[in-house]
Amino acid sequence: MCYSAQVYAELKRFKRLYPDVEMDEETYVKTFWWDRGRNPMAKAPRALIRELEQIGPPALQANLREADAEALAQLEQEVFAQRRRVADAERKLATKVTKKAQDDVRIGTNKVEQAMDRMAMIKRTTAEPADSRIFPGIYCPVMVSEGGRRVLRPMRYQCRPAGKPAFYDRKFPGTYNARRDNLEGFWGGLFGFTHGIMIADRFYENVEGSDGRNRRLEFVPRTGEPMLIACLWSHWTDPQGLEPDLLSFAAITDDPEPEVAAAGHDRTIINIKPEHVDAWLNPDPSNLSALYAIFDDKRHPFYEYREAA
Repeated sequence: MCYSAQVYAELKRFKRLYPDVEMDEETYVKTFWWDRGRNPMAKAPRALIRELEQIGPPALQANLREADAEALAQLEQEVFAQRRRVADAERKLATKVTKKAQDDVRIGTNKVEQAMDRMAMIKRTTAEPADSRIFPGIYCPVMVSEGGRRVLRPMRYQCRPAGKPAFYDRKFPGTYNARRDNLEGFWGGLFGFTHGIMIADRFYENVEGSDGRNRRLEFVPRTGEPMLIACLWSHWTDPQGLEPDLLSFAAITDDPEPEVAAAGHDRTIINIKPEHVDAWLNPDPSNLSALYAIFDDKRHPFYEYREAA
């Protein structure tokens, strides 16, 4: 399972590889439009939001800056409240040690640090690798084909197939990945029909160490080439019209590369070759064997790994 990845979150990065790719501005606006008290900002890598504030539709730029200002104000209130919590607990500890006071100091201190880190990220104007990282439930750009054009759309990294109830997100929390051996089963309505490409620099996996404890490993292609990850996507609509439309996707995984298996993980994302991108994005549902052939001819860059920070 690819539980996290450092992705191409910005249009400008996609354009270095695919100069003709277009941003679906309407979908970006619908996805990221913020409305105080009613529609929170969709979760996305900071690099994506920062770029939209610079080159997005003017109305969206202003809207996202307003959302940032609101977020900073709330974080400042959180810092004030947690610092007061810590100070009150430290005064109590000066006279009597209690578990509650100790917990208040520990939890309050951690929350102050988290809020300060979040504020620094919002204010920062220079990019850092963490600004492009996604996890399940986070939106990122996915390249699709529409009328022969390459189009970039923001989609949630956890797929809810069209026609399925919204509770599938909870019932099947692992739907951010699609196993190759189940593409004609659970994913049969998408495989051969709606394909996309997510581009990533590295991916992360949870593995069990020899001591039984969980380790988070970061895998990076030794070649340094960006990974063209084969994905399935869906446009979900609520038949009752009560919930907003949802664009979401899953990365396809296969049996592990030998070095990934040696590291202790049992799956690897499918990293397709550049010459197969157009064939993947424009599938023929009557010729699934051609799609499996793309998988069989995938790239094997050797994934070096290390324990993630």
